Amino acid sequence: MSALAGEPADRRKEPGSLVTGVLAGVASAGVLLQFYLSLRLASANGQSLAFGVASYFGYFTILTNLLVCLALALPLLARASAGGRFFERPSVAAGVATSIAFVGLAYHLLLRHIWAPQGLQWLADVLLHYAVPALYVLYWWFVLPKAPLRWTDPLVWSGYPAAYLAYGLARGAAIGSYPYPFIDVAAIGYRQTAINAVGLLIAYIGLGFVLVALGKAKARNNEG
Repeated sequence: MSALAGEPADRRKEPGSLVTGVLAGVASAGVLLQFYLSLRLASANGQSLAFGVASYFGYFTILTNLLVCLALALPLLARASAGGRFFERPSVAAGVATSIAFVGLAYHLLLRHIWAPQGLQWLADVLLHYAVPALYVLYWWFVLPKAPLRWTDPLVWSGYPAAYLAYGLARGAAIGSYPYPFIDVAAIGYRQTAINAVGLLIAYIGLGFVLVALGKAKARNNEG
């Protein structure tokens, strides 16, 4: 990679930068492939490209994989920027790790049985739901700093899935289509949707506590 103007050589050659770049490439490949497939599906179904774009951005999986792309690319390519500094914060990186781990676990436990993707869609499915979640959590564990993490951090991070829920419900009410069956108000009603949403939010926070505990243990071990 060519040197960035004015950037010290030791910063450009920090350990983990190659790993960061490779992982950013994998994450970008997943979201770009799914974008292409979403547009292709919309066209095949006689729908507009705008509908394909709207459908693409309706999924928590896509938004969280895009978040991973930003969390990797900005510290690597624009470390001095506000975004680069933000994503370098240990609490932010751990929040991203929690969110993408939640994507993988929720898909595997709740959604993988409802369809059988083939070809390129299977590849996108594996990248978005398995490869990127596993690789980013490993990256967080082996490469990124863990301190300081606080027990209150998962409560802060939970604002992200809560905001997505509000967005998903508002979007669904506007266009008459919901991205996931467990928040499909038209099919299961608001009561069951609320129960499902609370359960998922509790699971997300619980997963966040697990990552905080692991991060604290790793930080203590590194200090020792």
